[in-house]
Amino acid sequence: MYIVLMYDIMSDEKGAKVHRNVFKISKRYLTHIQMSVFEGNLSELKLFQLKQELNEHIRRDKDSLIIFKSREERWLTKEFLGIEDDKTSNFF
Repeated sequence: MYIVLMYDIMSDEKGAKVHRNVFKISKRYLTHIQMSVFEGNLSELKLFQLKQELNEHIRRDKDSLIIFKSREERWLTKEFLGIEDDKTSNFF
């Protein structure tokens, strides 16, 4: 399935460490496309593993993480305003 993941981590004394961990985990599974936004294709198992790992670091009372799911990338329309930097365009 095609995944778009985005997150907001609160900037406080522990926020930098949380952000670093969430970024590294997300980058292992998905393509980093913009600041705190990642996208890519994952199996159900890989998505489950990603969520399990992220759950260990997200502070439920301070941070936010959103995962959009679609059957395939072709069911999602991308529209760019400003610089078009489609980092996944090199995948065939």
